[in-house]
Amino acid sequence: MKLVVGLDVGTQSVKLIAYDPAERRVVAIHGQALELIVGADGSREQKAEWWTDAIRACFAKLDPVLRARVAAIGVSGQQHGFVPMDATGKVLAPAKLWCDTSTQRECDDIMAAAGGAGRCVALGGNPILAGYTASKLPWTRRHRPDVYRRLATIMLPHDYVNFWLTRERWMECGDASGTGWLDVRTRRWSPPLLAATDPERDLSACLPPLVEADASFPIDPAIAGELGLSREVRVSAGGGDNMMAAIGTGNVAPGVLSMSLGTSGTLFTCTDHPVVDDKAGWAAFCSSTGSWLSLICTMNCTVATESVARAFGFSARDGDAVMSGTAPGAGGLVLLPFFNGERMPDLPHARGSLHGMDAGNLTRGNLYRAAMEGATYALRNGYDAWLAVGLRFDAIRLTGGGSQSAVWRQMVADVFELPVEVPAQAEGAAFGAALQALWACENAGGAHADFAAIANEHVLVDPGFSARPDVVNTPAYRSHYRQFLRHLDTAKSFYTNRHVAGAA
Repeated sequence: MKLVVGLDVGTQSVKLIAYDPAERRVVAIHGQALELIVGADGSREQKAEWWTDAIRACFAKLDPVLRARVAAIGVSGQQHGFVPMDATGKVLAPAKLWCDTSTQRECDDIMAAAGGAGRCVALGGNPILAGYTASKLPWTRRHRPDVYRRLATIMLPHDYVNFWLTRERWMECGDASGTGWLDVRTRRWSPPLLAATDPERDLSACLPPLVEADASFPIDPAIAGELGLSREVRVSAGGGDNMMAAIGTGNVAPGVLSMSLGTSGTLFTCTDHPVVDDKAGWAAFCSSTGSWLSLICTMNCTVATESVARAFGFSARDGDAVMSGTAPGAGGLVLLPFFNGERMPDLPHARGSLHGMDAGNLTRGNLYRAAMEGATYALRNGYDAWLAVGLRFDAIRLTGGGSQSAVWRQMVADVFELPVEVPAQAEGAAFGAALQALWACENAGGAHADFAAIANEHVLVDPGFSARPDVVNTPAYRSHYRQFLRHLDTAKSFYTNRHVAGAA
């Protein structure tokens, strides 16, 4: 039987899932950690070769018998990163990542040139926020002029991995939505937004062609040989990690709400039409299935819990045990988890802050819980924007590393006051990439497969990981969430004024 492979190229690691669709069974999961280049100015970068080296390592761990059965590969990649390439396909500099906040000045410049944030929403569906790809171009022009001069191709992380696998250049609309240049309504590049980024250069000439979500390409024979794969393997269009996580949680039709608790925190829901918010309360993206994906993204989720765990010398895997004996509200501690700045709310210069300390509550258990609560409250704050426009959901599909914590699953159920379901495959982005590869492979054979049917067949919920709102804890969380919002209002005032003063 043939296998499909999903690769998730994340910030902290690369993960590989090999899936047998006939048996509906994951036959192998492998991972390889990644390094991160951190700058005091908010920069976050990685070298593109780290991703491909990690992919090689993952395939080397995969049994050769399984490798020989692989028919298709799908790639999920961290969104918004900028991989600059010259005309020969050489990478010119480290990739600036989604969590890089060093380009806020460039965000402001682009939006001013386009006519303001509202005009950007009118042109493309989204403002140019911290971390989006667009701002990384003028930053590169300013700080790495030789790289910008030699730039021939703009790629996102998953685009680059696809290029490495196939030697073909392309983009798909889901991940392209996060550049800031795509008009999500028409699925076409916006010339005014490209011109606002660089009025002296035609950046469209640097962008790979856009392809349909079910497109696939043959693997490069040399790479196939290096990885121990058949030369008949096809590589699907792939997509951003949020788009792939939507697929991996079965969020491919309207009415499903998914949450990913990873390095970043995300909420997303599939729609059959673009849902653009004039006030930019959420991101209006395309999906990687031919539909659209409304998305709320915070830049700090497991970043917060892992930072606290590291400071106290324990592993986040032991976090639930560390929190034993603590209660909702963390003894009065409130953590604003803005370790990487923040995108939603738009506070790129913000930093994490701890409030409510006294002589009795400053324990590692309370502080770890405060980090988890803060990351959850930040997502609830974004969710409130959807409630305000009348969106309603019956349950949350949970994925990402945080979904493995029983305490966190219950906390999400209590804070959002919704039942929580966890798909059997915890690595939602990698699994979603594998399912997209399956879909593309079937369509390449002329099957015209329905993605919703594929998701219904292969995305299974693990009932042992479900959680329902607790009637005792839910009121406590409501009160503590209001306290979080009060501290957030103060932070908004402080960091907005700080930014304005600094700019002056």
